[in-house]
Amino acid sequence: MRRKDREIKETSEILKVMDECKVCHIALKDDQGLYIVPMNFGYVYKHDQLSLYVHSAKEGRKYSAFHQFPEVAFEMDSGHELVAAQTACAYSYYYQSVMGNGLIHEVKDIQEKEQALSCLMKHQTGKDFVFDEKMAQSVAVFRLDVSSFSGKRH
Repeated sequence: MRRKDREIKETSEILKVMDECKVCHIALKDDQGLYIVPMNFGYVYKHDQLSLYVHSAKEGRKYSAFHQFPEVAFEMDSGHELVAAQTACAYSYYYQSVMGNGLIHEVKDIQEKEQALSCLMKHQTGKDFVFDEKMAQSVAVFRLDVSSFSGKRH
């Protein structure tokens, strides 16, 4: 990271940024090339391991790409505010962001799917939802096992 003065070093602070973000942009690849898709998400951080959960239709470009090339990157950001100044070059922008990469896999275990969907909804709404097997089977759920991530704030 070039601007070390903006790096968020504490994992707990990075997780606070993630708590404020509702959309995660996932960069993936398929036979057509590179592709970025915004997705709602939920996450779990346990035993120094970050996992993001997303859901999808059971078909389409994103679904196929996740299976064909599971190595992905992600980015999320919040806290946006323009900082006005007297001259154009003195303008700035406040933000906070989290970026990382890892491997994404479809969750097949029904209990993990139900928990993942509950996690996603809790993150998005702040409310607890319970999913049954029928509901969980109606969508594809993916877990992104994050291999590295970092945070930045200005």
